[in-house]
Amino acid sequence: MPSTLKTIFKFLAPDSEKGRDGRDVWSSRTSFVLAAMGGAVGLGNLLRYPSVVFSNSGVQWFIPYFLALLLLGIPLLLLEISIGLAYRGGPVVAYNAISKHTRGVGFAVTMTGYIVATYYVPILSWVMHYFRSSFQRPLPWTGRGDEFYMQDVVANAAPVPGTVSGGTVTSYTMYPGVGFVGETVGWCAFVWLAVYLCLFKGVGVTGRAVYFTMGLPIIVMFVLMGRSLSLPNAIDGVRLYFAEWHGEKLASGQIWQAACGQIFFSIGVGFGYFTAYASYSSRYSNAVQDTIIISLSNSLYEILAGFAVFGIVGFLGLRPQDNVQLTTFSVGFLTYPLAISETPGANVWAVLFFLTLAFLGLSSAFALTESMVTLLCDSDLGKRLPRVVISTAVIVITFLLSLLYCSRFGFYLLDAMDTWINNLALLFAAWCEGMVCTTLYRHRDVYKQVGWAAFLTYTGCYLMAMVLGVATGHSVGPSAGAGVGFGLFVVGTAISVLVAKTPDSVPPTFWGKNKWLSRFWWVAFYPGNQLTRDLNSVIATGKNWSIPFIWAPVVRYISCPILSIIISFAYPAFFETRMDPLHIFAFAVAHVTMVIVAVGFIFPPAFDVFIPPKRRGNENTAYAPQVTIMGVSDGSAVTETEEARDETKPRLEQQGVGGQQAQ
Repeated sequence: MPSTLKTIFKFLAPDSEKGRDGRDVWSSRTSFVLAAMGGAVGLGNLLRYPSVVFSNSGVQWFIPYFLALLLLGIPLLLLEISIGLAYRGGPVVAYNAISKHTRGVGFAVTMTGYIVATYYVPILSWVMHYFRSSFQRPLPWTGRGDEFYMQDVVANAAPVPGTVSGGTVTSYTMYPGVGFVGETVGWCAFVWLAVYLCLFKGVGVTGRAVYFTMGLPIIVMFVLMGRSLSLPNAIDGVRLYFAEWHGEKLASGQIWQAACGQIFFSIGVGFGYFTAYASYSSRYSNAVQDTIIISLSNSLYEILAGFAVFGIVGFLGLRPQDNVQLTTFSVGFLTYPLAISETPGANVWAVLFFLTLAFLGLSSAFALTESMVTLLCDSDLGKRLPRVVISTAVIVITFLLSLLYCSRFGFYLLDAMDTWINNLALLFAAWCEGMVCTTLYRHRDVYKQVGWAAFLTYTGCYLMAMVLGVATGHSVGPSAGAGVGFGLFVVGTAISVLVAKTPDSVPPTFWGKNKWLSRFWWVAFYPGNQLTRDLNSVIATGKNWSIPFIWAPVVRYISCPILSIIISFAYPAFFETRMDPLHIFAFAVAHVTMVIVAVGFIFPPAFDVFIPPKRRGNENTAYAPQVTIMGVSDGSAVTETEEARDETKPRLEQQGVGGQQAQ
């Protein structure tokens, strides 16, 4: 009997396979893709997406949605997967390979995902409360949806609102609730145990778990969609979703902001787990193809899931013009449960719905936690302690932090944290990812070719164009903001080109025709172009897809400006909640990411503890303009010139690394 149990345990929780560099690797490409999809596909796909679409209903929604996917979601996802794959480490290790000054960006990304994990699991605790209640007949929320949700499940005491007089806060919001909600604490402990079982041994057990946590929700989603579309008047909801055209909405900034926000939050870039997961892939995996599969699968899932919810919308007769508002929580805990209670076989459909939410949330929860575990395993601590010990410590500490949201004011704290972590910290971390990779990567080549004055002028004016442009847009108007932003960028570009030295390394094709184009190319495109070439030397081997040359310019000049505009909306929104101490606290926590990034830029050694000694020393990277430099397993850099090729090849072969110079 013990041997049988041991065999079963080995099957469910196998040891991770090892790559030639000694790092854990996924058992198969399918495991990695499913795990990455599990991080991307979560509660936001089934709950947030329909609520956003409802406010912008009509087929015109898909124009900004797919543009945001193409220009924001896919480029940033490709960045996170590629650097994790090429540099074989979590976010801190990977960004240390970009530049020693960007270690803080990697740590900020990791912390953002970790903070979200602390309140994401308490939401799953509410889901589990509904799941347990789904076995009661009649369903306990029948005829009392609001009361069941707020009084029985959330069970928080109503706050006493703060007041503002003449623009000054006269009293702050009071939260009389004390103590914990017992059932929420119990389910929180249960879910964290499930998260632990999915990641405690590494990608070996995670690769097994994702077949269940992703496979079941995909199957059940189609079942729920079929049931929803068979309800009376479901067709009215489908027309609202997919058969009406409201072209005038495209002239409003609301639909564009909503589409960008949905793509960004839905895919899940900026949390660090894509980089962590990709670091466990085979070094020469097809990163570009995996990015396309993950991003399109994520969008396909939420678009199809939208039919399930809009069938319910039609059944209930909800219309946005009737001043009906749907939110993520109302869809999951009010609208859908209400519809289920009014249909035959209500208990069966309730069990299936909340079980789907639980599995979707579980896969996202252990993805969010994985980036922190990977951070510690990559550090010197990971060399002294086995992963199971690190995983146990992380889960216990995170559970204790999650208890804040299981309190009788936890619902309101969760709402505040979710608002400012998502709308500020997450966006800022992702903006930093795009900026540093296309600005600071191999910047030594740039300033040695064109001079410090040109490099700093162009980079400084580009940054200030985004900051002053959006600030002017809010204070004066969008047209004035665009004028200031573009004007400052154009002036800065002109000055940088004028003061630049003429480079002795000639840019490729069109850009090398004269000295002015050459100078402009070096300050505007070189870091991103060289990052593309260096990454391709690793991930584009064999028949793998290459990162297209247009990728880096899209990240720098489209994705980052879009993110800066979306970030700017957070500050006016905070002004409306400045009398709430929980929102003040959450707003301050969100700004910690900015402090972390600044500390990393000014004092890189502060993050040495998270980087193995052999991965440090990027400041010694060779000055090699337009020469492909490949990252290798030990984190050093290899310049594959004709003179060095014979010398470096044995070391590359010994470490299981190779590649070729991008052309």
